Amino acid sequence: MKFQPSLSLSLVLFLFFSCSPRAQVIFEENFDGDSLNMEHWNYEEGDGCPNLCGWGNNERQIYSRDYVTIEDGKLVIEAVKKGDKYFSGKVNTKDKIEFQYGTIEVRAKLATGEGLWPAIWMLGTNINEVGWPASGEIDLMEYVGREPHTIYSSLHTPANHAGNASSKKTVIKDIEEGYHTYKTVWTRDDIQYFIDGKHVYTFKPPVYDDAHYPFRHPFYFLINMAVGGNFGGPEVDDSVFPAKFYVDHIKVTRK
Repeated sequence: MKFQPSLSLSLVLFLFFSCSPRAQVIFEENFDGDSLNMEHWNYEEGDGCPNLCGWGNNERQIYSRDYVTIEDGKLVIEAVKKGDKYFSGKVNTKDKIEFQYGTIEVRAKLATGEGLWPAIWMLGTNINEVGWPASGEIDLMEYVGREPHTIYSSLHTPANHAGNASSKKTVIKDIEEGYHTYKTVWTRDDIQYFIDGKHVYTFKPPVYDDAHYPFRHPFYFLINMAVGGNFGGPEVDDSVFPAKFYVDHIKVTRK
């Protein structure tokens, strides 16, 4: 007698996927409308003084909301030079959009040129209480114009921070062309990085304590473009201004 399976393959697949846990969208920003959604975002302005002049990195820019716009469904951060001063934009989601763990996907188009430093990153919500780097810092994507074709994926902890951060450089020849997708999977035990779907780095600490893995509490987003500084400079090519950094969307999911 010929064996007849009780369930067809298509039915098995349907039951598998319908019963599998689905990712929950916990934040999605598509930059719709003609202005920044202030239910999600805050502007950061000034040069960091008096508490953190040069924002701790000897950066040259003065941040102003005038250089943050929404164009055609995209966040645009522009850097310009006026006289002997540089201006740019910076926004964050502190006290508005904060979360713990998840898969973060960002689609962005870089601004390029020596001295530019566009970045999408995260800080621990406890930074006002414990300071940096005790709060932890997750750099989702950093690019510095002095190193063409290179993306930095970095983590800052009390044990390893600033010039000694846990970091991976990924060289992609066409990274300056068009939009690219940067994905970070943040869990209780590790942080994984992907660029355009390709895995590029996994961070796991040698010890799970506050000094080596301060990533077990909520974080918030920051998006900015610095000019010059310890990491972005020191040289700045003034011919690149005005320069624009575009962010198409941000999505955070969690199972």
